[in-house]
Amino acid sequence: MFSEYSLSELGSIFVMQGFAGLILFSVFVLMALGLAIIFGQMGVINMAHGEFMILGAYVTYFTSQLFMHYVPALFGIYFFIAMALAFLAAGALGMFVEWAMIRHLYKRPLDTLLATWGLSLILQQIYRSVFGPREVGVELPQWMMGSIPVTDTIEVQINGLFVMGLTTVITVIVAFLMYKSRWGKQVRAVVQNRVMAGAVGINTEKVDRYTFALGCGIAGVAGSAFTMIGSTGPTSGQLYIVDTFLVVVFGGAASLLGTIASAFTISQAQSTLEFFLSGSMAKVLTLLGVVGILMLRPQGLFTLKVRR
Repeated sequence: MFSEYSLSELGSIFVMQGFAGLILFSVFVLMALGLAIIFGQMGVINMAHGEFMILGAYVTYFTSQLFMHYVPALFGIYFFIAMALAFLAAGALGMFVEWAMIRHLYKRPLDTLLATWGLSLILQQIYRSVFGPREVGVELPQWMMGSIPVTDTIEVQINGLFVMGLTTVITVIVAFLMYKSRWGKQVRAVVQNRVMAGAVGINTEKVDRYTFALGCGIAGVAGSAFTMIGSTGPTSGQLYIVDTFLVVVFGGAASLLGTIASAFTISQAQSTLEFFLSGSMAKVLTLLGVVGILMLRPQGLFTLKVRR
């Protein structure tokens, strides 16, 4: 297969596939950040995480339609407003779900799996009833269209650069919140010893609710980014939920650095293999490689070290 290409063509192919892998990496990181917060910090297996992402995608779609028909002069900035609305909508729904269902299931991870799986089916049906069964696409502002030529054979998509920049900003914000802010210290205190954290005056229920809402809100922003690379439908979130759990488990459930390293490894491997093999075979080989590494290192690439 490789003999069909010259060295320069192979170099261009690997660079282009590497950039495509970076776009996939960005979506994986945005999805996995929210899931790592919910799963790694709270021990909740949220099978409805993909539906929170799709809620953000639908919010982005309808925001684009509103701006296109009613304020076309401001269409160029609608995406920033859509991301904020997606975060608020998914975060508000997450806060309600935590209050109505999740708070009754802490320390019962298998029950959270079944409950959130049922929630995902309910949300899919709600999306199908409200928005219709057909997939919809978002029209991007003109400044996001096109590509930037790097060489004669290599071009970089502008919307891909935007997604990567967005991922970098959100990752930095999440890292600051989790490791530098007072709220982040409270979250880590609750994770390590809930009873002791409550004894020193931390409102553990409030911390849980805001943590779950933050994870779901980040999934909503991931939905906004998702509209750039795929169409939005009621079941689109299920396409990424397995890959997202794989990223979190492979990187180490409570490790932000592990989530980033895992997302980069899986996205680049999958993107490169998809050029030479079918998409399903690329996923299978990537999964086998991850499973093989997890058999040797079941705690993931990185683990959270705590003093005992």
